[in-house]
Amino acid sequence: MRVEHIQDATLYLGDCREILPTLPKVDAVVTDPPYGIANLWAREQKGKNGKIGLWGGNNQWDESTCQNEVALAISLAQKSIVWGGNYYDLPPSRGYLIWDKIQDFSNADSEYAWCSWAQTPRTFRYARAQLASEGKEHPTQKPLPLMLWCLKFLDNASSILDPFMGSGTTGVAATKLGRCFIGIEREPSYFDIACRRIEAAYKQPDLFIEKPKPAKQEALL
Repeated sequence: MRVEHIQDATLYLGDCREILPTLPKVDAVVTDPPYGIANLWAREQKGKNGKIGLWGGNNQWDESTCQNEVALAISLAQKSIVWGGNYYDLPPSRGYLIWDKIQDFSNADSEYAWCSWAQTPRTFRYARAQLASEGKEHPTQKPLPLMLWCLKFLDNASSILDPFMGSGTTGVAATKLGRCFIGIEREPSYFDIACRRIEAAYKQPDLFIEKPKPAKQEALL
């Protein structure tokens, strides 16, 4: 295991099954775990301009869901947002966040994030193609504006955990909003990308962002 401390971010290179039990409670989990659809990555997809190949390479990381790991992560948090929650056996919730990709050239026009609290479902419209302007470095990388939008539903969350950090977009968003961040990633190449992106985010802070107030603790019954 390797640990990197970048100001208020603590990043672990390792298996979340081993690291999560060692972590303290956090205010919120915001994550995008594997969906268990690696078989789809190997297929050619039919688009407007013919067939296209999805992200190549070794996709074993997406061969199965991580039910136990996700359950453990959300048990550490007061609130949780889990992208791809529709692939998981999670408690019923009417609080879903929806990313409308404004596209019709691949097999998904939108993605869904499960929320642990009850709220009216909300939709964020952002063209998937705009990810190119951010420099997409992970096959399932979420847009930074999308993750900034997610964190704004967690106004009082000062500590954010992502046990499936990937290229670190959740960490970049947390950094820009003045939150403490804990990230876990088991793939060294993506871990290094996340470290670089989060370090760069600290070098370009948003001076107009106010740090969140501490979350109120629930009274003991």
